[in-house]
Amino acid sequence: MSEEKPRTLKTALKDSLREMLPNSWLRALQQRGIIFRLGLRAGWIYSGLRRSDARGVHTANQRQVPPSARSFVFVCFGNIMRSAMAEFLMRKALREKGMEQNVQIVSAGLHATAGKEAHPWAQEAAADLGISLSGHRAKPLTREMVEQADCVLAMDFQNKAELLTLYPEAREKIFMLSAYAEGPWQYREIPDPYLGDLEATRYCGQQLRTCVQNLIASTILSPSSAASTEQPVARE
Repeated sequence: MSEEKPRTLKTALKDSLREMLPNSWLRALQQRGIIFRLGLRAGWIYSGLRRSDARGVHTANQRQVPPSARSFVFVCFGNIMRSAMAEFLMRKALREKGMEQNVQIVSAGLHATAGKEAHPWAQEAAADLGISLSGHRAKPLTREMVEQADCVLAMDFQNKAELLTLYPEAREKIFMLSAYAEGPWQYREIPDPYLGDLEATRYCGQQLRTCVQNLIASTILSPSSAASTEQPVARE
């Protein structure tokens, strides 16, 4: 009984704060906490990305993956929701086109617990999209993954700030997946549904499917991609 009281009190305090403080204040407090957690360098990058986003300046997030890319790494916080769904959605799309064998796809988390199962919300949302995450197990991102990838696709500004800090030599292959989004998320963040609910996760999955379809269209299926992989004809 005594172990339940601190958790109940903590939850009650959080609920009270949500009721008393405006949403803008809550967002500011949340972002301040993120900056402190990220540390000086990553926090500075994150803060800059946030400021640009608030001004409607998304130039740095509009960069797209080269059409010749054939090795993709999807990255999020824990590899139990967004990046996992993106990986399996891309595998499904390429498998249906008979092209999965020619492409390397992996997902990972910057703070993943190795071997952790996909979140139940993600598993349910994935099933709605015709994919299964039942066999997925979280993987921490490694330097080897980054070095071997043609592109590393981040979900949000925290991911991007940490990637740029940890792997500055790979900055040219770090992209925002939202460059392929449509609607309000385009060139911005793909929010973590872990902070929402099942419906938020389903919506996130639908948007990820759009991102993956557009990513494939502009790389593997693009005319310039085919041209770049053609072998020169030998002349007699």
